[in-house]
Amino acid sequence: MSRPDVVVTGLGATTPLGGDVASTWEAMVAGRSGVVALADGWAAQLPVRIAARLKVEPAEIIDRVRLRRLDRCEAVALIAAHQAWADAGLAGAVDAERLAVVVGSGIGGATTLLNQDDILEESGPRKVSPHTVPMLMPNGPAAWVGLELGARAGVHAPVSACATGAEAIAWGLDILRAGRADVVVCGGTEAVIHPLPIAGFASMRAMSTRNDEPERASRPFDKARDGFVLGEGAGIVILETAEHARARGARVYARLAGAGMTSDGYDIVQPDPQGRGTVRAIRAALRDADVDPHDIRHVNAHATATPVGDIAEIAALRHAEVTNAVITSTKSMTGHLLGAAGAVESIATILALHYGVVPPTINLEDPDDALDLDVAALRARELDIPAALNDSFGFGGHNAVLVFTRY
Repeated sequence: MSRPDVVVTGLGATTPLGGDVASTWEAMVAGRSGVVALADGWAAQLPVRIAARLKVEPAEIIDRVRLRRLDRCEAVALIAAHQAWADAGLAGAVDAERLAVVVGSGIGGATTLLNQDDILEESGPRKVSPHTVPMLMPNGPAAWVGLELGARAGVHAPVSACATGAEAIAWGLDILRAGRADVVVCGGTEAVIHPLPIAGFASMRAMSTRNDEPERASRPFDKARDGFVLGEGAGIVILETAEHARARGARVYARLAGAGMTSDGYDIVQPDPQGRGTVRAIRAALRDADVDPHDIRHVNAHATATPVGDIAEIAALRHAEVTNAVITSTKSMTGHLLGAAGAVESIATILALHYGVVPPTINLEDPDDALDLDVAALRARELDIPAALNDSFGFGGHNAVLVFTRY
């Protein structure tokens, strides 16, 4: 049986760079950082006092009464989903029984859990919100998006740490190929800028401590990199079968040609030092897409600015023979959005392919000696891109790789 072509027809995002896709993309191409100093009183005691906060607060879009029923990660997922839905022009154009949702989060409603626990301890059980459980459950973002859009072909919520957003898109591809739906709303969301997650990551020595220079803190591939910067946001992609998109005259951004997902089977937080799982995921995605590695002209790398991870990813790309690409890490600007990272970075990959522009890796002033592939440092680069690749990896050894091509 021949597999249906799957295309991207809608994009939505709210990020530290902008409240929508257009403003986020404009800031990326311009090379602006969304990292700021944390002015909150609770941050004063922490070793890390910087983060990449949302550029536009959810309260500016969702009314306050409704917002009280949503965890922050649910709110931003809804904002991005409505944007993507409108961008795709899907209102009235899809049968609800042929509409599916796949939206995941790496951590979920952690801020609700922590805040309600404070209320429980300080004021007793009667003061705990009756909305607590729907707000903290990890499938909450997917459930709310499904309810808002009336999806009846299935609502799913993958949880695979920092690979979640990309894995959600890969699940969407599988659902469409299996014939379970005509349209899938998929992506990732995260909003956990809170003292406990920051303290936990800082204790692992995974985060940058460049507190006096927030905008220069996220430095993928640079010799002076000292860890990632925590960010928040959401990214949503609308996938359709090409047949369904053609029938309704939809605008198409790109084709999702293939996906590869593997697991390292090595360690709960450390990647396989030989990158074998990463290489297998890249090769699987290329094989699934039927794309030669030398035809990949752009890679949006996972590159978080950790001392080990960035160069290990470069080595994996080289071993997978993806050596003809211009690479970038948009985390240099957005920070690390955890479960939303793969989705927002997929949007950046799609737009790079669509517009022929690779966003820069900012703060790459002194490249690592082991960086032997072409990285778009400091400035955006115009480039003809027939095919592009997005890498995402997560704690637990999750590897998710997506291949997009022109359509």
